[in-house]
Amino acid sequence: MSKPKVISLFSGCGGLDLGFESRGYETVWANDFNEWAVKTFRRNFGDIIVQGNVEDINPYTDKSIPECDLILGGFPCQDFSVIWKQPGLNGKRGNLYKSFLRFIDAKKPKAFVAENVKGLLSANNKQAIQQIVKDFEDIEPGYILKVQLYNFAEYGVPQFRERVLIVGVRVDTGFEFFHPQPSYGPGFEKPYVTAGEALVGAEKAIYNNEKINIAKKTIEMLKLIPEGGNFASIPKDNPLYVHGMISHVYRRIKLDEPSKTIIAAGGGGTWGYHYPEPRALTNRERARLQSFPDDFIFEGSIAEVRRQIGNAVPPKGVELVADALMPLFTNEYQKVDLLSLREELRSMSIKDRLEHRRNRKTV
Repeated sequence: MSKPKVISLFSGCGGLDLGFESRGYETVWANDFNEWAVKTFRRNFGDIIVQGNVEDINPYTDKSIPECDLILGGFPCQDFSVIWKQPGLNGKRGNLYKSFLRFIDAKKPKAFVAENVKGLLSANNKQAIQQIVKDFEDIEPGYILKVQLYNFAEYGVPQFRERVLIVGVRVDTGFEFFHPQPSYGPGFEKPYVTAGEALVGAEKAIYNNEKINIAKKTIEMLKLIPEGGNFASIPKDNPLYVHGMISHVYRRIKLDEPSKTIIAAGGGGTWGYHYPEPRALTNRERARLQSFPDDFIFEGSIAEVRRQIGNAVPPKGVELVADALMPLFTNEYQKVDLLSLREELRSMSIKDRLEHRRNRKTV
């Protein structure tokens, strides 16, 4: 059987693609705007990515864009983030998902997977996710969407990272997709993969492993912060005490649990910090916490690589999603009536759709 063909949008460095390729898919065309992310993607996947503004690309008329079975993409999430202000669909980048819509409408893939931040579920008083779901479902010949909030630590990633995955399947396929159940952490069959486990031997990694220069004052601050602590761990009567900051600031890893969320950018103190060494994590260590293998090489300056890693989808976190979709492309499934199921789901609130769990009889 030939591998399912993938078009990748808002590709970044390729974390989502790497997860799917590791499970038997093939990315045949990709697009991203960022120069260094494109160089990283090209180095690791080959010369299949086009750099440029997706809004300037016409998937209906551009003959260089191949047909595909699946479209992947993490449309820009900053306008939906819960860390900062949430303009949602009213933000400058919130409507970039419509370019994702255009590609689906033009290529009619059997399925698509869209990734975004948790804030998507609450943006615009929850109107953003409702509008996005409706827009995707209305693309002819019709798609059925399954929306799920993932904590990737529960899927084997050594990092607590919550992200929304929207999986759409074309209704005429009759394939009902179920989001895979988590299997890592308390109450599940496997223990979490910890930050300590992920960083074993990281000092031997060759690429993207430069130590980051930090001020002597920062080193002294880190010495006051215990394993798993942050700036708030510094005694208030200490001259090095700081206040009024987000929890990411001067956060040190806790070796016996997954790390806190790796972020893409930010001011001083947001790199993520080693323990027991009083220093910032290297980009390779950050990449390991995102489940990238050491032979995945990032291009660009230390700051550019940091941004790529922090914006990426953890490859390990989507492997089970790729597995759950594969029967659609091998035709190893029994068909169900997706039209009636879509109408049933449409009658539910987004909250109820997130909690929708049941097996359906095949027909």
